[in-house]
Amino acid sequence: SQYLGPRNIGLDDPFEAARVHGPALLRRLVERAPWQDRDYGLFYNVNFPPLPAAEVSGVEVAAQGFREDSHFSVEPHLSPSGRRFLWIRGGPQHRPTAPGTDVTANLEGRISVTPMRADLTDHGMLETLREALA
Repeated sequence: SQYLGPRNIGLDDPFEAARVHGPALLRRLVERAPWQDRDYGLFYNVNFPPLPAAEVSGVEVAAQGFREDSHFSVEPHLSPSGRRFLWIRGGPQHRPTAPGTDVTANLEGRISVTPMRADLTDHGMLETLREALA
């Protein structure tokens, strides 16, 4: 995803960092990153920093950051082509999180790549919930 901020939102192409750096990075990711023999639903989340492409300072493999006091909302929109879609809006984007996270990497001018998995189940809560709903 392309992180939008004050340094790129006013560009003719606010997605310039993703457009310029994305193809080569994604090619390397597809060709070199582990894809097989991994646990459920492995995928890679790539975030481009809120900068012009020339100011991007590298790539960092990072953990997912967590912003306290962030509130997310979903807003319905209509594209120019007439397709309906949902826009996910987050809270303040200018505060770094812990070192080594995607948020901090992006705010410091680097592209972040985070290995993730699709299973968001809180496995520790399964039995508690079963008992509560019995």
